[in-house]
Amino acid sequence: MANWAGRYFKNSKSGLVLPELAALAAVALLQLVGVPQLERLGLLLFDSYQRAAPRPYEEAPVRIVDIDDESIRRLGQWPWPRTDIADLTKRIADAGAASIAYDIVFSEPDRTSPGRIATHLQRTGSDAAALAALRALPDNDATLAAAIANAPVTLGYFLGQDGDGPKVEPKAGLAMAGSSPASAVQRFSSAIEPLPALRDAGAGAGFVSLIGDRDGIVRKIPLIAAQQEQLLPALSLDALRTAQEAGSVIVKSTDASGELGSELGAGATEVVSIKVGQFTVPTTPAGELWMYFTQPHPARTIPAWKILTGALSPTELRTAFDGRIVLIGTGAAGLRDLVATPLQDRELGVMVHTQAIEQMILGRYLVRPDWAIGLERSLLLVLGLVLALLLPRLGAMRGAVLGVVAIGGMMIGSWGAFLRYHYLLDPTYPVIALLLVYIVGTGVTFYREERQRAYIHRAFDRYLSPTLVKRIVDDPGQLELGGEVREMTVLFCDIRRFSSISETMGPQEIIRFLIAFLTPMCDILLARQATIDKFIGDAILAFWNAPLDDPDQHTNAARGALEMVAKLEAMNQVMAMQTATPWPPAVQIGIGLNAGPCCVGNMGSAQRLSYSLIGDTVNLASRLEGLTKYYHVPIIIGAALRRDITAFATVPIDRVRVVGRGAAEEIYALLGDEEVAISPAFRRIERLHAEIMAAYWAQQWAEALALIDAAAPLVSGFSLAHQHQIIAGRITDFQQNPPGDDWDGVFNANEK
Repeated sequence: MANWAGRYFKNSKSGLVLPELAALAAVALLQLVGVPQLERLGLLLFDSYQRAAPRPYEEAPVRIVDIDDESIRRLGQWPWPRTDIADLTKRIADAGAASIAYDIVFSEPDRTSPGRIATHLQRTGSDAAALAALRALPDNDATLAAAIANAPVTLGYFLGQDGDGPKVEPKAGLAMAGSSPASAVQRFSSAIEPLPALRDAGAGAGFVSLIGDRDGIVRKIPLIAAQQEQLLPALSLDALRTAQEAGSVIVKSTDASGELGSELGAGATEVVSIKVGQFTVPTTPAGELWMYFTQPHPARTIPAWKILTGALSPTELRTAFDGRIVLIGTGAAGLRDLVATPLQDRELGVMVHTQAIEQMILGRYLVRPDWAIGLERSLLLVLGLVLALLLPRLGAMRGAVLGVVAIGGMMIGSWGAFLRYHYLLDPTYPVIALLLVYIVGTGVTFYREERQRAYIHRAFDRYLSPTLVKRIVDDPGQLELGGEVREMTVLFCDIRRFSSISETMGPQEIIRFLIAFLTPMCDILLARQATIDKFIGDAILAFWNAPLDDPDQHTNAARGALEMVAKLEAMNQVMAMQTATPWPPAVQIGIGLNAGPCCVGNMGSAQRLSYSLIGDTVNLASRLEGLTKYYHVPIIIGAALRRDITAFATVPIDRVRVVGRGAAEEIYALLGDEEVAISPAFRRIERLHAEIMAAYWAQQWAEALALIDAAAPLVSGFSLAHQHQIIAGRITDFQQNPPGDDWDGVFNANEK
């Protein structure tokens, strides 16, 4: 079949375009289904447009009151007494603010209220008369509630996905022009609201949750969201409603004017626009506002201390706030609600809400028109088809010129549409289609059977065992030479204190030592069907399940790691008794093992390729190897691998958030094989260790310390003594500085 296809492509002009058409169809299919990684390219392009031509700042009736570092320094640490917040609210309201919006959620009672102080002092045996006098004083939260009731205040609340929470009732109705688009907008199940007294006193309420795209960048913000089937407004939207004293917000959906859903499919109910008072806001189908950011502008922001200390006179306050929407947020270090935007890596969340209100008032919008997807698909098909049909006749050089002209035209058109009309037109898929058609069209006859066999030998004979190389050469169909995503197991191994060791040797001695060390280690890995990716100085990177399938990859990796540690112990004894090869005393290694999806294939440049792998699984394995130095255990594995080697002797040692990775990972020490796992000694330490970690994560500090003491005589044989010392040290710190009820037990590893 392969030989017939090759003859057909070679001898038939119609056959020459079949691969290009297949490539074009593949990109069209990807565009139809949507690939987040490719769509992110378009978002990054839009980011570059904003950086090149940000929205010019225009005066708008919106201001920020910032609880900044200087305010904290002058007025005391946060949280401030609610009486101070009440005073701040009253001063801004007296200055004529049209709306006051808090990007702060007052979800807990004020600890400085007289009544709460009295309750605390009562436990210490304070004077009864003094306690009664304290209880007679006004409650701080009640004082703030009274100030809120006398001002046009919009309070913020959080929406989340942490199970089912209390149902939020909006302050004003959201009227529907058409069917409810609750299925199209962002959906949440839980909420953290202000105290009931404060919530009831406010004129408005809106959610402050800002969720970025997959890469964490906030490009759009939801103006409405759904909790169950209840639509709720964002803080920016309800603050604008409160400022206009509007009774409700009108949400127009696609079926209000007979339109069809553009993203969820024909007939789906999506959002078209949102009307609040006199302003009509175009949105995405999910009820989001595309953010069109400006560069920082100091005139927007007034420090809170200037208001509370009287640094601004009543006249200056009225000039600053009269008739304006005032958002209050926390910009002080340690309090900042920071998000990434196309213009700023670390932007205050309150600034995003502020700029959203500015856009709605000024009518300055970025728009992705409803015809944009149709235009992009048409360009992909038309230009791709033209290039595919002309490329066999034009040849590689003239075809490249045609492709460059087409790509350049689309890029210029996209940039021009942004500059002139503020349209967001994404050329990503058409550009990818043209590139892929060109690449396939000019390279379809490149591969030949003998070249493939020679390439396989060159690529793999230094990294795989001879048996595996022979299998690949005999049956190349087993091998995917391009990049592919596989479930793999990754190993990083590194010599401890290698820098100190190398200081005691000359260059030639270091090389002899590394050869003596790496050779038996690699023998073990190759015997366990590993692919050795590379050597990084004294470190080894190896992986399993590529290029050939290895159904036993997890156990092979675990046994290989254990055998490497055992081999090194034996070498330390043998090599110390000879002088031919320099060998430092008590050489130790650390091994990180992890399992999960990786992209593996030929990587590098046009001049030099290497069969290697990348991905989060690889990065985490590297970080786990680094953590062996911190916990003083030879082998640390990730949670995914541990689930596949449950018969081995493993114990959990921590929950860690490593450098460069947002998600936390529960990590385990690999202490032995199946025989060790069923030994009475390991069973005893496994039970005690599990109780220690459970008590630690449950914040049962005294119980955890007692268990650590009880386990002390047993842990030395399993390399857990230092890890127990670490846990004990943390507990001592936590006893003095409790981590709080929301502590998730995660340790942030700040070093690689």
